Amino acid sequence: MNLRPLLDALDLQEDAARALADDLRAQIDDLQTRLREAETHLEHLTITRKTVTGLADRLPAVAPDLPEHPDYPRILAAFNHTTGPLRAKDVCEALGHELLPKNVEGTRAKLKRLVKLGILTEADTGNFTRKQ
Repeated sequence: MNLRPLLDALDLQEDAARALADDLRAQIDDLQTRLREAETHLEHLTITRKTVTGLADRLPAVAPDLPEHPDYPRILAAFNHTTGPLRAKDVCEALGHELLPKNVEGTRAKLKRLVKLGILTEADTGNFTRKQ
């Protein structure tokens, strides 16, 4: 029996398997390098997040711009002089407006706008307080 053709076939398969293994090792090395780079980047992002959140408490709060109407600063002054929630009717009285439905509804609309701006909160329906 002639073993030479069988051994030659085995040599070819071994060479192909060796080449595949070498190629896979090269890919693994490249992936390990990329993984180390990604992990380093994640560490830097974690450090940045800690730094930013640590500094966030030290930044002064920026008040949003109020709409251009003379009642808005007066509304906020009314909330600064009270400890509890105010209703639109209470704010209307504080502003010196007559308690007509159109005045109360106009004040309510202004209060809702201040809620949208994040300055006030509506604790219960119709009860507005200064946001903490």
